[in-house]
Amino acid sequence: MKKTIQLLFCICIVTCSFAFNNKPKQIYYQIIVYHVKTDAQIATVDGYLKDAYLPALHKNGIEKVGVFKPITNDTGSDKRIYVFIPMKTIDQIEKLEEGIWKDGDHEKNGAAYLNTAFNQPAYLRKESMIVKAFEKMPGFSVPNLTGTVAEKIYEFRSYEGSTEKLYRSKVDMFNAGGEIALFERLQFNAVFYGSVLSGAQMPNLVYMTSFNNQAERDAKWKVFSADPEWKSLSSMPKYVNTVSHADIILMHATAYSDL
Repeated sequence: MKKTIQLLFCICIVTCSFAFNNKPKQIYYQIIVYHVKTDAQIATVDGYLKDAYLPALHKNGIEKVGVFKPITNDTGSDKRIYVFIPMKTIDQIEKLEEGIWKDGDHEKNGAAYLNTAFNQPAYLRKESMIVKAFEKMPGFSVPNLTGTVAEKIYEFRSYEGSTEKLYRSKVDMFNAGGEIALFERLQFNAVFYGSVLSGAQMPNLVYMTSFNNQAERDAKWKVFSADPEWKSLSSMPKYVNTVSHADIILMHATAYSDL
């Protein structure tokens, strides 16, 4: 009997160790945001991304790169282009930078962008954030959408917390609290969820969901807001006041985006 118990204990240890060691690793994302003012700048950045930057990323092992533009770009003064780059490890960021600049095709095909004059820049400013995937969605997903490129909506959200502790509570709400599972149940077609490790607004988390069209997006958020599970979750004291500022940006993917 004693040997049986010891054997069962050993099996349990081995099983738990195997499960822990085989837990999916959380990957990382770099999100680059170009701030541009004119249509000419947009055309220059588009040409560079399409003909030089994305091909260089593909050569360096990044198979899927997302490029998105806010639907407000046509009327907004601060026009933006978002580039989403998934990476297996955080040190891949440095390796990518080295690999891209060693690529002769990158410099040749991106010449119109790379050689712009100092007083005629291709963009007003460029920012970057480093993001770590959430535990409950350790990798990204290519959404299965049926709408046209012009119809599909990608919704990028940034949630800032007024303190680190409140921010961590919001992250917990997505993971242990079950908010990610709720999004999955309601078929929000999430592309990714993640904690911003380095960026302009800290502390904050970012995520992206996707929809076939604007009408579907609006309908799903209406269902989400009325869902009993969401009402119960959002009223829990530990999750109240965890977001001090939210940015909600609706976007279309570019024709050359991999997502």
